[in-house]
Amino acid sequence: MALEIVASDRPGAYLLRMDGLDQSYVDLADPTRLVFDYVQRIGEVVDAYAAPGQAVRVLHIGGAGLTLPRYVAATRPGSAQVVLEPDTTVTERVRLELPLPPRSGIRIRPIGGRAGIEAIRDASTDLVVLDAFAAGRVPAELVSRELFAQVRRVLTPAGLLAANLVDRAPFRHTRRVIAAVRAELAEVLVTAESATLRGRRQGNLVVVAGAAVPTDALRTAALRAGSPYRILDPAAVSDTLGGGVPFTDADAEEGPEPTRPG
Repeated sequence: MALEIVASDRPGAYLLRMDGLDQSYVDLADPTRLVFDYVQRIGEVVDAYAAPGQAVRVLHIGGAGLTLPRYVAATRPGSAQVVLEPDTTVTERVRLELPLPPRSGIRIRPIGGRAGIEAIRDASTDLVVLDAFAAGRVPAELVSRELFAQVRRVLTPAGLLAANLVDRAPFRHTRRVIAAVRAELAEVLVTAESATLRGRRQGNLVVVAGAAVPTDALRTAALRAGSPYRILDPAAVSDTLGGGVPFTDADAEEGPEPTRPG
């Protein structure tokens, strides 16, 4: 794996690139500044769940530059966060070159998402953020119904899952992931750019799921967003991205090959 940490034109801000793909943008001077559109959407899920200043318990499956953990630590001091990141090379470089603030409450465990979540206590987590890639693809072990059963187990009754997927029309992979999520969590909402939903290009789809998803709060956030995107409420998810057969451990597939720049 080729890992680069590149300084941006903004002092204290860096781009983390893996295997030629932009993975994370970290602003050490202002951790509340979220640059990637899909990261902003996940940040809006955090904001919809808990007001600024309210501590939350977050499990991050996938670490990279730790952009979202830094955001939560800055906006909700005292939050308890666990990051499951098996690539110790990435973690060591990030800790060295993009150090976490003191007393951040962020604990990084050098373990994969599937094995790591199985060690988390029942009903101990407010938010599970799934944003994990290997060579630009979501690992197969992180899209099965069995994985989302673990997510349901560790979430509090009001807890939420926010999962970042990358796909393009006709969304064969995403439909199966959503079916697996819906088999375990009652409501599913999806956010994505219109161009992605219309099949014009590959893009990020953020899946939000739980006993009740904060549709109204996320619609309000979307109206204020600098980059427009669409929200598919649970009914629209059924109409637009329904019909899939849930992935299981027996047949789960890794995410689609990413579209590479150039």
